[in-house]
Amino acid sequence: MSTLPVISCCRPLSALALSSDEVAATARVFKALGDPARVRILNLLATTDGPVCVCNLTEPLGLSQPTVSHHMKKLADAGLLTREQRGVWAYYSLDPEAVAQLRAVVELGMVDR
Repeated sequence: MSTLPVISCCRPLSALALSSDEVAATARVFKALGDPARVRILNLLATTDGPVCVCNLTEPLGLSQPTVSHHMKKLADAGLLTREQRGVWAYYSLDPEAVAQLRAVVELGMVDR
């Protein structure tokens, strides 16, 4: 089975037929979102203007810097975040295209037949 870019390959769950690759990629996105800390991270990023440094997420999350970095990597690997290196710190933002794609993926309207 080939590997597709995670978020960019996902079609709406209401699509008539999803390929095995699309199903696997969609599952990886949901797996990345399957941790409460990661959902909280997305919430913090969605409610903050501009990129956020990992160092600014440790206190609100109540997690150590290595743990926050681990979660950020999982979300970035799923295609949900963009990463910008500034010196020794990494700054993250929600990827607007990925957010739009995720919104489309979870669209569960009735399927036209």
